[in-house]
Amino acid sequence: MKTTPWTHDQLKLAFQLYCQLPFGRLHRRNPEIIALAKLIDRTPSAVAMKLVNFASLDPTIVASGRKGLSSASTRDREIWDAFHADWEGLVVECARIRATLTDPHEAGRLDGANQLAESAEPTDFSGDSRTVTVEQRIKQSFFRRTVLTSYQQRCCVCDLSVPTLLIASHIVPWHQNKENRLNPRNGLCLSALYDRAFDRGLITFDDDWRLLVANELRQADDAATQALFVALEGKRMQLPERFAPDPTLMQWHREQIFLGQG
Repeated sequence: MKTTPWTHDQLKLAFQLYCQLPFGRLHRRNPEIIALAKLIDRTPSAVAMKLVNFASLDPTIVASGRKGLSSASTRDREIWDAFHADWEGLVVECARIRATLTDPHEAGRLDGANQLAESAEPTDFSGDSRTVTVEQRIKQSFFRRTVLTSYQQRCCVCDLSVPTLLIASHIVPWHQNKENRLNPRNGLCLSALYDRAFDRGLITFDDDWRLLVANELRQADDAATQALFVALEGKRMQLPERFAPDPTLMQWHREQIFLGQG
């Protein structure tokens, strides 16, 4: 096993995995950590330690009172900053790195990275992204898994925890903000019902992350709407354990998507 410094490619793969694992599973016995360790010729303990180093750079983790290791390096910070500056580009690059390590003949191709693509929810691939390619599935899979993991696989409004009924919902829609398409801070974990309402501007959240309900729902007289929406108005969302939603993006949603209460 290597004792040499981590390469940038190794750090990128480690950070990508960090994003997709719960904080409580950053340990050397985790099968995904073991698999990555084998792929990059490191020990599971070394990989687990690196992931916990990344946790020490995560403001949401630190604010919650949990701590990663205090030995994060300058290069760790560089990788953290690089992902936050270009989520989409780095996710695709990681797919290519992994494909190359799996099979050198796969360099430049994404087919070898299909293992990253889990069942992603339907999305609106508008403009230059209408064709659902392997690359797009990899991107959507990363976003879905990162967001759902951050919210501990629970709807942040109603606490529903059935994975097939959960959506990694974009605060600013996929087709309207390329820079934040894969930014986990542009995501909420919502049940299919609340995702639809959020997407259509029937609900949003205020600066304190409390649910706001549009007049269209508040004025409905059926019991289901009253119970599922109006009764929850003012309830504070369950915030994620990492990658807290971006207040600026939520403000955009309130101003551009939400139908309002006036």
